[in-house]
Amino acid sequence: FDGSNLSKLETEGNWVIEKDGSLYLQPREGEKGWKRYHHYIWLKDSYENFVCEFDYKHLPGGNSGFYFRVADKTDPVSSGFEVQIKDSENLNDGEMGPHDLGGVIKTKGATSNAGKPAGEWNHMKVTMKGNHLTVELNGTTIQDFDLAEAKPEDKDLAKEGFITIQDHGIPFWVRNIRVKRL
Repeated sequence: FDGSNLSKLETEGNWVIEKDGSLYLQPREGEKGWKRYHHYIWLKDSYENFVCEFDYKHLPGGNSGFYFRVADKTDPVSSGFEVQIKDSENLNDGEMGPHDLGGVIKTKGATSNAGKPAGEWNHMKVTMKGNHLTVELNGTTIQDFDLAEAKPEDKDLAKEGFITIQDHGIPFWVRNIRVKRL
């Protein structure tokens, strides 16, 4: 995403390009919750091995997620993996669970709380090579493990899939989305 148009992205959500080139999620009246998958912001291509970097910010209590290797766009929760993006400012290292900032949902909590306070830009870098996942937040490695060994038994690990950022029905900003195939 170059900050000027949505030509490389797909969404039915109310993602608005701001003057600074960031994408602002401004939920419309009645848009609540996270199960409106067609409102997520989807990269058009499918990826196997990749590095994806982007900046994001949220308000206090903010919540979103970065999904990858999503095999079925109609059900990213079951067919892909999510790195949680959530306001976890008050948690200390060692208290981070799979549903806190940087956690891989139903899999593993982040090793440290590297998030900045609500309203400040954060930089996330997600690398997936083979089955190995690395997540860096603001320059700190917070995930580094073999996803095939740690995933829940009821979850398949697709060899490739789509990348998306969650519309949780609350304001959220993202910018400088870059993805590179490995």
